[in-house]
Amino acid sequence: MESPPSKSGTSRAVVLVKAVPQASEGHGETVCVAAIDAYGRWHRIYPVNFQELRPDQRFGRWDEIEFGWRLPEVAKDRRVESKRILDQSKVKIVGKLKRNERERFLKLAEVDNTDQQYKNGKSLALIRPQNPQFYIKRRDAAEIEKVRRAYDAIRRSPDFFGTTDIVPREVAPYEFYYKYTDGQGAHDQRCHDWETEQTFLNWREGYGEEKALSEMKRVFGEEYPARGMAFAMGTHGQRNWQWMIIGVIRLDDSPQASFL
Repeated sequence: MESPPSKSGTSRAVVLVKAVPQASEGHGETVCVAAIDAYGRWHRIYPVNFQELRPDQRFGRWDEIEFGWRLPEVAKDRRVESKRILDQSKVKIVGKLKRNERERFLKLAEVDNTDQQYKNGKSLALIRPQNPQFYIKRRDAAEIEKVRRAYDAIRRSPDFFGTTDIVPREVAPYEFYYKYTDGQGAHDQRCHDWETEQTFLNWREGYGEEKALSEMKRVFGEEYPARGMAFAMGTHGQRNWQWMIIGVIRLDDSPQASFL
């Protein structure tokens, strides 16, 4: 007989996503960090109060962290990858994945499509989109106000443990999408990676809106697909069949922009 899974422990994993995958007025998603370990296993790690991390703990994408954890209450989170941090003060950065190691490392977690992950009871996945086509939609005033209220609710929510720095400082007037295919077929999905939205806001501040939109199309729509990319996918906490793009990941060996 197989022994039952551990209810607590210490793990090491490489951070891929530090984001809020979906804003909701009624409840907050508690996906703060998604990481992959040396065996290709996903870890959804929370709570993390990024504002209270010491300078030597402030991890980002590709950092390997060590953390103690316990399983969350099943009534609150049934997703198999989810782990609650026991003591944030003991989280350590223990290494950083080198550029020339990233593609090989991520191969351990890469899957052909999210449907098989769902059938296997998983809620996180890494896919290589085929023929990704990036496009932009303008939000109407009602949608902007809805998202603004959702961001405000996240900032006030105790479930987010003060992680207000992972919520964009304002609502972008646009949404960003990808059409792509994988082993399951064709998809048309909004990108819920907050870094994408924040990138537009940063570029609009520096270049103006017209130039920022042009740069978004060039970088996310031309450069990324041409030079190699992957999507980190996650399911909605309340609708575990609904997959979303929660991270857009470049996998080339050239220097990346500072926001990645």
